[in-house]
Amino acid sequence: MPNLAKLPTGSYHLLQGNEAIARGALEAGVQYCAAYPGTPSTEILTNFAAVAKEAGLHAEWSSNEKVATEAALAAAYAGLRSISSMKNAGLNVAMDTLQHINLATLGDQNGAMLVVVADDPQSHASGDEEDTRWVAQMANAPLLEPSSFQEAYEMTKYLFDLSEEFQIFCWLRDYTRLAHARGRVQVGEYRKAERQAKYDRTKMFTPYIAPPKHAILVEKMAKIRERFEESPFNSYEGPDSPELLIVCCGSGAPCSRDAVEELNLGDRVGILKLGTLWPFPSRLVVSHIRNAKRVLVVEEVDPYVETHAKAAVADARLADVPEILGKGSGHFSYVGENNPDRVISALCQIFDMDYQARDPEYQAKLDEITARMVVNRGLIWCAGCPHRASFYSISNAIKRDGRNAVVTSDIGCYTMDAFPDGTQVTNTLHCMGGGLGEACGFGQLEQFGFEQPVIGICGDSTFFHASITPLVNAIYNKANMVAIILDNSITAMTGFQPHAGTGRMATQEPTAIVSAEELCRTLGCRVEVVDAFDTKTSTAKLLDLMKDEGGVKVLILRHACELQRMREERRHPYTVWVETEKCKGDKCSFCYRILQCPGIGYDQVTGKAKILEALCAECGLCADLCPSKAIVKEERA
Repeated sequence: MPNLAKLPTGSYHLLQGNEAIARGALEAGVQYCAAYPGTPSTEILTNFAAVAKEAGLHAEWSSNEKVATEAALAAAYAGLRSISSMKNAGLNVAMDTLQHINLATLGDQNGAMLVVVADDPQSHASGDEEDTRWVAQMANAPLLEPSSFQEAYEMTKYLFDLSEEFQIFCWLRDYTRLAHARGRVQVGEYRKAERQAKYDRTKMFTPYIAPPKHAILVEKMAKIRERFEESPFNSYEGPDSPELLIVCCGSGAPCSRDAVEELNLGDRVGILKLGTLWPFPSRLVVSHIRNAKRVLVVEEVDPYVETHAKAAVADARLADVPEILGKGSGHFSYVGENNPDRVISALCQIFDMDYQARDPEYQAKLDEITARMVVNRGLIWCAGCPHRASFYSISNAIKRDGRNAVVTSDIGCYTMDAFPDGTQVTNTLHCMGGGLGEACGFGQLEQFGFEQPVIGICGDSTFFHASITPLVNAIYNKANMVAIILDNSITAMTGFQPHAGTGRMATQEPTAIVSAEELCRTLGCRVEVVDAFDTKTSTAKLLDLMKDEGGVKVLILRHACELQRMREERRHPYTVWVETEKCKGDKCSFCYRILQCPGIGYDQVTGKAKILEALCAECGLCADLCPSKAIVKEERA
């Protein structure tokens, strides 16, 4: 990760999309940066935190996205330039605040606020494929979407200026293939921002007088719409009167260019690339559509541009309306990412062309070799992950209890329990905080004949993010449930970011530790804390808590994430090996088929388990659980 504050003016760099956004914000004079880690947006704040001291920034991992947005808003009220970044799912948490900001304005304090939302088409690291472009329209926030790394950098700078001029927050849509890929970016001049924060009470505003504020916002958006009609972030390439006009945005632009070039259609197909998505540049789009015989819209997930393009054509009442193709016509799927092959396939349908990227015999041979040689491994926990031990204990306790407990969970590394290679004790899985919220509901169904024990699960970072409120609700409403906090002492899923319970800030400065167990005890809960690797005690405690009918109980299963522990200690706790003569191989297969640890393999020569030294964390869990006592651990000196 480069030091973004030290890149020389005018120099070129191979920057990740998130790095380009961060550098653009630095050049724009950002001083207050807040976020909650969420892939694919995490690296934006990570880059700010890395240069916070020398650049004079405030960079924080907030408890959740709503808090991050409100903190950034306060900085803008005080006349600073601020940024709040989040992933698509995090936007759901911040919505309450974002929907109101632009009606209230930024308060005429000469501050500015940028919100960056990173969508995740194909759901690489998300529970779903949310298309957040619609929300920018709902919030009446100007929305830009970059198609290149250079644009990501330039749009960031532009949106800060636009925000300050119109006293509203602006929106930049990031997405996985931009956020985590790299491309060439030429940077401009960076100077350390030196604005002083001050809230001028003589410029007080009245945020709750909605009708006049709404009317003012409508006028502002109309002015911005006129600018977007002429924006250089929108561009056209191709013949004056194309047989087919491609209207695209984001990753659709480079994919469309590649496809047109590959099929040699440059003299027949024009490409209108849109960077300004809200307010939608309707006149610009119509001016190009009227010159085309047919139109193809290339975008990811929802037909956002397609819908607005069709509306623009309808409003224009064109005498000869060209056919507009896209998701509605079946040329593109509503699901997944763009790639050149998808665009090529659509173009081949439209122009009745045959195209094969590879010789069929070559492709068939490649498929055969891939099926034979590439190991298909499902989503599993890392070697040494404490969640493997925790879910082993939870699964055992539920079986021994025998009352078919309901397990509600949420988002974190522990989510992998719900996948085929997990224990699959998880029954419901939605959003952060949902585990305890749904457990609260299940725990109040006794009057309707519900008799099953209820277990709600969250992680340590998720506890501070979204689980405290449902826990309070459960206590207040006398729910009968066990809340399990899986505490691996870090926000592991998104890259080992600290949180309120770790004692470190985003900049790695020491800070107070907010104790989850002390907080729960002040709420009146019975609280038990057990080392997650002590599976016997964990199982026994959970059994006891499930039998306790005294309302809300909290079980904290604590053990540091192995990857983080190894980074800090630089040593394995044990030496672990298999005593082959004791191992029963496939007659048992507990360690490599049930425990599913990637540090344990199968020796085809002996037919027994073996330790894969390159992967094994030597945590000793397999030795503790091996039914045949064939795996041995010895504490290192």
